[in-house]
Amino acid sequence: MIDKLIGPITGIVNKFVADKDLKVKLQHELETAIHSANLAQLEVNKAEAAHKSTFVAGWRPFVGWVCGVALAYHFILAPLLQFGFALAGMDQELPEFEFSQLSTVLMGMLGLGGLRTFEKMKGVSRDV
Repeated sequence: MIDKLIGPITGIVNKFVADKDLKVKLQHELETAIHSANLAQLEVNKAEAAHKSTFVAGWRPFVGWVCGVALAYHFILAPLLQFGFALAGMDQELPEFEFSQLSTVLMGMLGLGGLRTFEKMKGVSRDV
């Protein structure tokens, strides 16, 4: 991920900086700055997750439930309702949503869930 961020900037530095040692130094400083920003974000995430208020620590579970309900509606409830309406002889349009946007959020959350499982397997997770 860092390579994708640094790559374009490194290309620019390579065009305008001739000194090889200076190029290496600038690339190292850039990587250090990105790493520091990532560490700062991790600290913010830890503070949010440790908070006792649901309004601060509960946004991730809320997004997970919203994605789960929308997924259940899209793949289970809506087809069953359409089938029921068809059996009753009714032509009813059900609301639809852009599933590709939901799936992007859901896949990101499932990735985070995978990291949580990894933490539990390693025994470094904490119970809140």
